[in-house]
Amino acid sequence: MTDEPDSAVLLCCLLGAHPGQEAALSDHQNCVLAFIPAHDGALVQRARSDGTDGQPNEVQIYWFTNQAAFEGYRDDPRSTELSVQRDRVIARTELFPVTII
Repeated sequence: MTDEPDSAVLLCCLLGAHPGQEAALSDHQNCVLAFIPAHDGALVQRARSDGTDGQPNEVQIYWFTNQAAFEGYRDDPRSTELSVQRDRVIARTELFPVTII
C-alpha cells in the first residue's frame, strides 16, 4: 500500500447493528468489503465487538489511493443494490479520516 502521502485516504468506520442483526451485519460487510480492491483500495484492519453499551459491532480501517478511489467505492452500484439490506441490518455508521501512528 504505497502512494503519495498527501493523496492517500485512510478511513475508520464504526458500524452498529440493529438488535438481533449482528450476524447479518457481518455477512453484509463480507459482501461489500470485497468491492474495495476494484477501487484501488484495501481493507487494512477489521475487528468485531459484542456491541454492548453502545459500542460498535465492527471497526474497520480502509486505505484508498486517493479521494476519487474512495468515492468510487462509496458509489459502487453493487453496494447501491444492497442498500435495502444495509438499512435493515445497520443501525449506525460513523466514518472519519485517521492516521496510523
